[in-house]
Amino acid sequence: MQAQDDRRSGAARQPLFTGSDISLDLGGRTILHDIDLSVCRGEVLGIIGPNGAGKTSLFEVLSGRIAPKSGKVWFKNEDITSLPLHARARLGIGRTYQTPVIPDELTVEETFKAARQAFPPYLTKYDAEYGAELVNLKVDADTPAVQLETLNRRKLLLACLLMRRPSLLLMDEPAAGLINSEVDEIDFLLRVLSKEMNISIVIVEHRIELLSTIADRVMVMDAGEVISEGLMKDVLADPKVHAAYFENVEEA
Repeated sequence: MQAQDDRRSGAARQPLFTGSDISLDLGGRTILHDIDLSVCRGEVLGIIGPNGAGKTSLFEVLSGRIAPKSGKVWFKNEDITSLPLHARARLGIGRTYQTPVIPDELTVEETFKAARQAFPPYLTKYDAEYGAELVNLKVDADTPAVQLETLNRRKLLLACLLMRRPSLLLMDEPAAGLINSEVDEIDFLLRVLSKEMNISIVIVEHRIELLSTIADRVMVMDAGEVISEGLMKDVLADPKVHAAYFENVEEA
């Protein structure tokens, strides 16, 4: 109910997270050029583009792993441009990666314990159970985490983030390596997180069919720049998007 009430108020439309004029050079090459983006509470912003468009590099800047050449990142009206990844995590910004890397030596229970004790406030096992229930993770606690299949690996890592009650998730290809029925489960989960729990999500994803169902807006990148933004149906009809994205896909 709170999420619905927030949406009825003007506060729900104020950006929670903003990147302005973000530029990045690596190895003497321009990777990002004057990128602007924003996401409101409970909103899902999808990002698409061909390989090499700069999508993951943008996430590196937004999450705090790489400092931009220029530009600013704002969260809850606070300039966090200089904050590293771990400091942004403590503010309530979670990030997932294309490859769900799991600690080889830990069980599921031990992975949760490590996440619970990663930084203050230290959480209880009940917080871990809350995260597992949210993502519908149903595996034995003593299962070696490295033995989990791709979907359950993704669920485990996401549960570790969700037990901290983040306000924003940066998700890099959460459907990678999943079959269609598993993608449907991710689809449902993301709807719950954004529409019922009011968590903002910025998601990079190649599966257009997934973004078409969950994204409130879509931003298209090519060669480090934003070339189109809006509703999915509108950006797909944009000739610049077709030339940069779909023709490249067809040629690949």
